[in-house]
Amino acid sequence: MARVRVNEIFHSIQGESTWAGSPCVFVRLTGCNLRCTWCDTEYAFYEGNQMEIAEVAAKVDSFNCGLVEITGGEPLLQQGVHPLIALLLARGHHVMIETSGERDISVIDARVTRIVDLKCPGSGESARNRWSNLEHLRPDDELKFVLSDRHDYEWARDAIRTHGLSERVKAVLLSPVFGKLEASDLAAWILADGLSVRMQLQMHKHIWSPTARGV
Repeated sequence: MARVRVNEIFHSIQGESTWAGSPCVFVRLTGCNLRCTWCDTEYAFYEGNQMEIAEVAAKVDSFNCGLVEITGGEPLLQQGVHPLIALLLARGHHVMIETSGERDISVIDARVTRIVDLKCPGSGESARNRWSNLEHLRPDDELKFVLSDRHDYEWARDAIRTHGLSERVKAVLLSPVFGKLEASDLAAWILADGLSVRMQLQMHKHIWSPTARGV
């Protein structure tokens, strides 16, 4: 039986994406090969325990919630994520995965909703983006840009326009770094440029403490 190293599994309210506000079970896997300057889950770089995928699925089932997000860290670093996805799908869950723009998304099961985080310059990791991933995008995927300042916004705006990203996916998500970029500024820039995007505010950080785990 396949195994994955798990940082945490918890039931919460989805704080981001087009599923924001929905009850969701999160499976956070351990490990990440990037070091974004604004990362809010550094504890997932190393902390975690090995689990059989059947154990993970049983824990997910215990919450009686149909929506599941596999996240990290970077979940695609672990080969066991693929049999885990297959098992969760077989049990009737709607599965989402959040992954960086550095990993190859073509290997993910076609039934999964993929949320791909393209790294802006302010992250310190924009050179790691795998631009060939754009050719593998599907209409039900979502693209996410985390913005720390005006320069990040302009970089994201230009990428959205150059690659026609709003027409390729279900939603392009623009998210300000919590506590660094004012939401009102981002809203004004989006409106001024007439971007066809969705602004998001990490709802969970407004419901609970911004540093709280397991929410």
